[in-house]
Amino acid sequence: MKSSLPLVLDRGGSGPLHLQLAEQFRAAVRDGRLQAGHRLPSTRDLARELSVSRAVAQAAYDQLHAEGWIEGRVGSGTYVADVVPLQPVGRPRARVAPAPEEKLLSLRAGIPYIGGSPDAGWRRAWREVSAQLPPPGYEDPAGLPALREALAAHVGRVRGIACGPENVLITHGTIHGLRLLLAVRHRPGDRIAIEDPGYVNAVVAARDHRLEIVDIGVDEDGLLVSELGDDLASAYVTPSHQYPLGGRLPVARRNELIRWARRTGALLIEDDYDSEFRYDVAPLPALAQLDLDRVVHLGTLSKLLSPALRLGWLVASTEVIDTLAAYREESADWLGWPMQAAFLAMLRDGYLDQVIRRNRRLYAERRNHACEVLEPYGRVIGQDAGLHITLVLPDSLDDRVVAARARSAGVEVAPLSEYRRSVPGPPGLVIGYARPGHEELQTALRILAQVLRELG
Repeated sequence: MKSSLPLVLDRGGSGPLHLQLAEQFRAAVRDGRLQAGHRLPSTRDLARELSVSRAVAQAAYDQLHAEGWIEGRVGSGTYVADVVPLQPVGRPRARVAPAPEEKLLSLRAGIPYIGGSPDAGWRRAWREVSAQLPPPGYEDPAGLPALREALAAHVGRVRGIACGPENVLITHGTIHGLRLLLAVRHRPGDRIAIEDPGYVNAVVAARDHRLEIVDIGVDEDGLLVSELGDDLASAYVTPSHQYPLGGRLPVARRNELIRWARRTGALLIEDDYDSEFRYDVAPLPALAQLDLDRVVHLGTLSKLLSPALRLGWLVASTEVIDTLAAYREESADWLGWPMQAAFLAMLRDGYLDQVIRRNRRLYAERRNHACEVLEPYGRVIGQDAGLHITLVLPDSLDDRVVAARARSAGVEVAPLSEYRRSVPGPPGLVIGYARPGHEELQTALRILAQVLRELG
């Protein structure tokens, strides 16, 4: 059905006729076929032209008038309103997804091994969640109360931190906890010490909060505490397994670090990176065990189960926890309930402890193999703990060139210089051995050794 206007109706089409008519009209105005000031036929004439009832035409006009597309002029008729049509936006070119690098083997650090199928403990936890109803509303902004209680017991048992549920806040992971802390405890321009080389994402978080970053050197034992100044608001450290060099901060330096924080009033932010996986002796107690008033302790499931779970915890004084919880409530930064409930089930039935024991044996074997393959090509450090080792290369090699050559051969590995900012140091490779399957790891290490032979 056509009319003298650029309108076409389809009786067999979807939707009522008056809505079809209104949309046809809008389209004609948008693309310029109908201009502002154009006089429209009466509803009687339009109905006759389109062979529809006058009620259809009237309903379409009523809708368009309510939306402001047309206007009535007393004694003159109905006209197209002065609506400036939006110019069509050119469609962005569709992004072409890069071809998957199916043969690229990853030796990136910090990613745990995920088995081929879910095990019994994992399935049991999610069955328990599926049998529960979700909470009726928003829960405690600090996290599920029962989970906070279970985590307080967990960190007390495995990390030596004397705390209660009032000292625990559930997070989406280490960097989420760090960003929360920076938001409520720091002002733009505050100075924060960060290890160099160190965790790139921590540096990004500090920059995003407009803090002044002070690079502090590390050696094979960890942070050089003697380099800390007295004008710092805080210091971010990885004392359990320094990332990426792998050092374990000795007791003497830990005590020195606590004394520095007490003297200056600075806050110590302890990223408890890789503390669960030690292969020589039991892990040293956490910094937070020494002074919970001066230390905020950050933990995560990322290295234990999977980074995809997005769950972690923050342990601090009740004053800090209350401040963070209030900030989260104001900013509507709520946690999802299902993963919290599943993690609680994993803690209660001992599944998390089981995974740690099993993977500690697995990673120790992989660590031994990686060291054996790579020791001829440099000096291996950081092998006492964690999910990676660092291979210090001869000064004659450029670690970025080595990493690029390895990638072209099918292996992804991080150059040590990727973690450096201003403190100089030797070249090296940060090699994660946890993520690949057994055969994939052997292949990746063999390829990397071949690259090093060719370059060395």
